[in-house]
Amino acid sequence: MRKLDIFGVPIDPVTMTEALEILSGFLRESKLHIVATPNAEIVMMAQKDREYMEILNNTDLNVPDGSGIVFASKVFKKPLKERVAGFDLMMEFIKNISSKNVKIYLLGAKPEIVEQARINLRKLYPAIKIVGTHDGYFTENEEEKIIDEINSSGAEVLFVALGAPKQEKWIYKNRGKLKVKIAMGVGGSFDVIAGKAKRAPYLYRKLGLEWLYRLIQEPWRYKRMMALPKFAFKVLFYRKKAKKQGG
Repeated sequence: MRKLDIFGVPIDPVTMTEALEILSGFLRESKLHIVATPNAEIVMMAQKDREYMEILNNTDLNVPDGSGIVFASKVFKKPLKERVAGFDLMMEFIKNISSKNVKIYLLGAKPEIVEQARINLRKLYPAIKIVGTHDGYFTENEEEKIIDEINSSGAEVLFVALGAPKQEKWIYKNRGKLKVKIAMGVGGSFDVIAGKAKRAPYLYRKLGLEWLYRLIQEPWRYKRMMALPKFAFKVLFYRKKAKKQGG
């Protein structure tokens, strides 16, 4: 499938079903595959961060996470089939592999959060194989020990919840050392699984207003949320400029 370019960030035009099939295929290969979930905020981060842009151009799968990405695809006359939210992809993938003896490692969040996420996932899927966890509060000097622990556990899937862009940068920096088959940045997903944070209600997600719900719940995030209107204006300006040029 031809990737969609959103201001230099390649997006795979996949549905949830197609993304899950791709992840299953990654498990059959004996090498590391990096999965990212770009949304409007991440695309805007990459405009100012060359290292992050390079990483997003060297992942194995970039799913269209966020209504802003879907909006941009429609404005660019290359509409994506659907939004594939990173949290939903993670949970659907866990559901698929929980009974298949696929080993999972959870890295990130606070110690009590990652532990509660492990407990809650085991309640949801009793057969799940979570072979290790580690919180996200570690120093650079501790990285080698953590990587050794991940590799020694035999983990095939690594979910990294360090927040963007830190999680993707950490995965990419250590791509030559990690022996897992899939490493995926999952942001604040452990907080949701642990019950510490709530996802936006279905109606908000359906209407593409998840950002608004998060802003209401966490008003201190307003500075980060400013990336969303900036992204929308950038999309519309780009389209207007393209029309003038006959695009």
